[in-house]
Amino acid sequence: MKLFYSPTSPYVRKALVVAHETGLADRIERLPSAAGPVARDQTIIAHNPLGQVPTMLTDEGVMIADSRVICAYLDEMAGGRLRPQGASERLRAEVDQAMADGILGAALLIRYETVMRPENLRWQDWLNGQWDKIFTTLAYFEANPPGARVDIGSIALACALSYLDLRFADTAGWRARAPGIAEWYKRFAERSSMKATVLAQASY
Repeated sequence: MKLFYSPTSPYVRKALVVAHETGLADRIERLPSAAGPVARDQTIIAHNPLGQVPTMLTDEGVMIADSRVICAYLDEMAGGRLRPQGASERLRAEVDQAMADGILGAALLIRYETVMRPENLRWQDWLNGQWDKIFTTLAYFEANPPGARVDIGSIALACALSYLDLRFADTAGWRARAPGIAEWYKRFAERSSMKATVLAQASY
């Protein structure tokens, strides 16, 4: 298997954490790429017209787009441990993944607005709305913590929180807003899969 990869992408990290948790990491070749929102990587586009990371190529050459689909594929290969079989448990894990991905989506929009958009064109009300989306979703997780679960929902949440730390340190004060989740994340970040996939700094 091959994975178009960026060392700063939290969505790539989610796929790689799943790969480590399922024991498949050693079977994946990482293909360095530069999937920027403006300068698009034609190497990826040749396989995935969205030009996004992560994009996976299976051993059979089939393209898989989107981190959720890639994670589901890897988990299915390994027996489905990270996507629970019970209906209510699986629903909770999938909803938590969607909520965590929503945090990531808002955080990326903030990053693009504050780093890539010219300063005179930045829209503070837009930024405030994205931060509020992050904070209300953190409140959801504070009231509904993952506990000891290790599934696609808890993995997605950990990757989202790691991205907040990477891009915004704790300037947003998310730990003060969600102290229970902060303690949960401190423990979850000690997993070997998290340590093996730490995000790198970059200019964008």
